[in-house]
Amino acid sequence: MRPQPQVLLSAHRCGAGGDKELENTRIALDRALALGVEYVEFDVHRCADGELVLFHDDWIPVDGEKRWLREVTFAQFSAHAPRALRYDEVLEALDGRAHAHIDLKFSSPGGVHEVAAVRRAVEVLGAERIVVTTLDDRSVRAVREWSDAEGLPILAGLSLGRRVRGLPLRAAVRIRLSELFPRLRYRASLANVMVANHTLARYGVARFARRRGLPLLVWTIDTEKSLHYWLKPGRAWLVTTNHPDLALEVRDRRTARLRS
Repeated sequence: MRPQPQVLLSAHRCGAGGDKELENTRIALDRALALGVEYVEFDVHRCADGELVLFHDDWIPVDGEKRWLREVTFAQFSAHAPRALRYDEVLEALDGRAHAHIDLKFSSPGGVHEVAAVRRAVEVLGAERIVVTTLDDRSVRAVREWSDAEGLPILAGLSLGRRVRGLPLRAAVRIRLSELFPRLRYRASLANVMVANHTLARYGVARFARRRGLPLLVWTIDTEKSLHYWLKPGRAWLVTTNHPDLALEVRDRRTARLRS
């Protein structure tokens, strides 16, 4: 039997670990690149003036009020998060050093802006060096239809594991069922990589991916025990972690044992 390839690693939020102040910043990015992970994951929002920025949350405080990022200008955003990177900055930093795990946090009619963001990543890095993830089914489909029309081998996945806390019970149950049994959503979105929270992955989503021959991206794996489980060759294609240093250590130990 041919040996399975090793599971690849993606540094979550540019590898900031548990430090929220370092999420999606150059300090975290440089640290992840120095470690030598294969992928760096980052969150992308689109400001009201069209600027693409790296930030996880959907809103920021402006003049004492919560404002959606899509409603604020880049100047307003940068005043709140001066260390956050622009999209082009992270793409240029990754060029020739690591692959991009682009987590889109915005959507637009027809997926126009999502496609534009992915097109820019292709221009800088090449289609083979990116994977695109998003919670929005229509965004995935727009990226996949565009990439197919262009003949580009882009991996685009629908993320399963949306937060449901605070939602009405019926809505929360409907979302979870659509994630535990994702066949219809994956078919409609045209996703060609399975992306799942680690709990959902264990409760059948990993099996769904294997049956359909889809690469499996699992997030977010942080404990040593879980890293041992998911870094077993063949169990996943890519693992996203807040602790890439620990993940590399676990993977290296596993590789050394297999070679001895």
